[in-house]
Amino acid sequence: MSVRGPIWREPGMTALMVMTCAGFSRYAVLLTVAPLWAVEGGATTAGSGLVNGVLLLFTVLTQLLIPRALRRFGWGPVLAVGLVLLGVPGVLLSLSDGLGVVLGLSAVRGVGFGVLTVTGSAAVAALVSAERRGEAIGAYGLAVALPNLVLLPAGPWIAESLSYAVAFTVSALPLVGIPAALRLASALHLSAPDLHPDTIAPSDPSDPEAAAYRRLLRPMLLLLAVTLAGGAVITFTPQMVDSASVAAAGLFLMGLSAALSRWRIGVYADRYGAQRFLVPLVPLTGVGMALVAWSVADSDSLRTVTFLVAMLLVGLSYGGLQNLTLLISFTSVSRRHHNLASAVWNVGFDAGTALGSVAVGVIAGLTSFATAFLVAGAIAVATLPLALRRPAAPAKR
Repeated sequence: MSVRGPIWREPGMTALMVMTCAGFSRYAVLLTVAPLWAVEGGATTAGSGLVNGVLLLFTVLTQLLIPRALRRFGWGPVLAVGLVLLGVPGVLLSLSDGLGVVLGLSAVRGVGFGVLTVTGSAAVAALVSAERRGEAIGAYGLAVALPNLVLLPAGPWIAESLSYAVAFTVSALPLVGIPAALRLASALHLSAPDLHPDTIAPSDPSDPEAAAYRRLLRPMLLLLAVTLAGGAVITFTPQMVDSASVAAAGLFLMGLSAALSRWRIGVYADRYGAQRFLVPLVPLTGVGMALVAWSVADSDSLRTVTFLVAMLLVGLSYGGLQNLTLLISFTSVSRRHHNLASAVWNVGFDAGTALGSVAVGVIAGLTSFATAFLVAGAIAVATLPLALRRPAAPAKR
């Protein structure tokens, strides 16, 4: 592939970005709205935290099965089914605000989201050469971030100022992405024939999956810690900040800084290597979470400027570490394990987000949001030894 020209002109990249924007629109709008909908039905803080926890539990369980599903059924059918499972349940949420119904539909959404996340990041590695992989991951991350940037802070406003029905209608956007998904499947059939279900080998004794899993554990744990912190902030900002405009501004700043960080850091990682950018972002997560905790410690007096700066810092580390850990995951394994690397990376992402939603919700219910965010920040900083350690090289083929 040519290394000249915009990365989205690479065959299949535009289709991938359109499909990703459509799919993540559902994720972005319901990540904050679905817990609020459960609260409307009488759910407690812990109950509202379970909404995203269940979503991401089923996401993680599905992600582990996607590499095998791609080998058996191919990209087109898997992508189409995933987008249907993403788009339809959001509309059905309007039928009931009961916690049981919300949790059940969250489980179905989780299956569709598991398909979208693994296939999207795996497609990046299949479409683009290794020399531009960081840049391609950044472009893919931008497609992920744009719906989050717009719809994540707008979701609660849409639900409360317009209606929940409007928010649920917006969450059906994944269905619009099905044609792009089919175009992406065609591009992958041409650009990565060795990963097509008709040709890929299900096993290779010289390149065992167990060794690949061990090499992928380090970037997964780093990602899990930062997404635990980021997931907690995203889930509970509308509940812990009384001012809807301040909450929306904070989420917007976090989304903007995460989008820019994830987009641009890939270019520098291609040029200078991912390791040198990995280490400073881990303690930055802890600093950002400590500032969030301090800004919300006094329920009668939100320290607005500090809160907004904290959200900016959390966003920088949240976006940057997403790109770097995915890049490290792909470089840690051979090509035939790239789908596995995508699955494990996404497990780390969504397991961390789920823990941030459930565990921080429980801790906040027992103590306070300030204490819960300090705990989340401490967990992130505890992964610094993993960031300092050099990654293991993949087995030579």
